[in-house]
Amino acid sequence: MRQPAFLDQSLFVGLAQKAAESPRGRQHHNFHQMEEPCHRMAVGLQPATYIPPHRHLSDDKAEVLIVLKGRLGLLIFDDLGQVTDKRVLQAGGECLGVDLVPGTYHGLVVLEADSVMFECKAGPCRPVGEGEHAHWAPREGEAAVAEYHAWMRAQFD
Repeated sequence: MRQPAFLDQSLFVGLAQKAAESPRGRQHHNFHQMEEPCHRMAVGLQPATYIPPHRHLSDDKAEVLIVLKGRLGLLIFDDLGQVTDKRVLQAGGECLGVDLVPGTYHGLVVLEADSVMFECKAGPCRPVGEGEHAHWAPREGEAAVAEYHAWMRAQFD
């Protein structure tokens, strides 16, 4: 039987450190087992991480993001890549998070080092699939990432 798992400062510090050491600039801590229908995780994030615009097409893939520590910039896009909304999500701030409906293109930028967010969505976990990647944005590892990521960050200057 699993024991209660706490979202505390010890977890946040460990996630921030692991994210800083990760080549991708982020680190997940799963509270769920992979076979569970509800996936819950804390994610440590550093400003260098690139979270490309994407969407989840399955009707059961609504996604909740809540900032527990630090500050993130959320961009919402239409199907052509135009920004339709943007928000600063900040722990203790005016807006802490978002409940994204399936099919919504979204991307995140980390505005404060050692940020931590909580993410919840239906399992099972699967990679972003065909038709879910934003066709106008580079994918992780592509040459144009640095320029596009800088543009994303500039939306919050």
